Amino acid sequence: MTRPLHLVPSLAGVRAGDEVTVEGDEAHHAVAVRRLRVGEPVVLTDGAGTSLTGAVASTGKRVFAVHADRVEIHPEPQPSIVVVQALPKGDRGELAVELLTEAGVARVVPWAAARSVAVWKGDRVVKGLARWRSTAREAAKQSRRTWHPEIADLAATDDVIDLVGAAALAVVLHEDAGEPLSGLTVPTTGSIVVVVGPEGGLSDDEIAAFVAAGAHQVRLGAEVLRTSTAGLAAVSALLSRTPRWG
Repeated sequence: MTRPLHLVPSLAGVRAGDEVTVEGDEAHHAVAVRRLRVGEPVVLTDGAGTSLTGAVASTGKRVFAVHADRVEIHPEPQPSIVVVQALPKGDRGELAVELLTEAGVARVVPWAAARSVAVWKGDRVVKGLARWRSTAREAAKQSRRTWHPEIADLAATDDVIDLVGAAALAVVLHEDAGEPLSGLTVPTTGSIVVVVGPEGGLSDDEIAAFVAAGAHQVRLGAEVLRTSTAGLAAVSALLSRTPRWG
């Protein structure tokens, strides 16, 4: 049986034999909704590489405690995948975040592209980031990740150019590109940046700026994917050629 996984703020300094207390909404969901019971085996993670396996020692209204049988520290997966996701319309942003989280990306960067249909301004920035971060948190738990992805602050094009310039490999997805993604040499360490454009497509100026910063303009295949699924396809193709999926 797969042990349920719960997220805690930190497991720094925790060792086998210690007792860890889980409180708040996470504990309420476990105890009141999932009906967690004393003696039940569980896994805790802090989303920063540390996981704990053990049995529930006690439960309360919005709290439960776990006796740690084993504590493991996992290295951060390499290469690190960063996806720059242009803001899509509706709930497709959350769909993209969910899929990318399940695939194992380290960071998702929401980007206000020139042709983005959705526009985040004022309170919409705060609400949009909150939705994306909540989606990433739940998807990371579902996929049992010990390293949870970061949802970065809303980026402008200049921010994306900086990310591209610092990457070990950067790719910009475009259906009319002459170079296939499958033809690239994929690094096994460092940061890989994948830029996904909006429903309206990338502007010529954006493509030129990213290519000038060192990005490869690539195509996935003959089919044109939605902005919410193109990132997953590209990340999967890249990871399949690294030790992470080897």
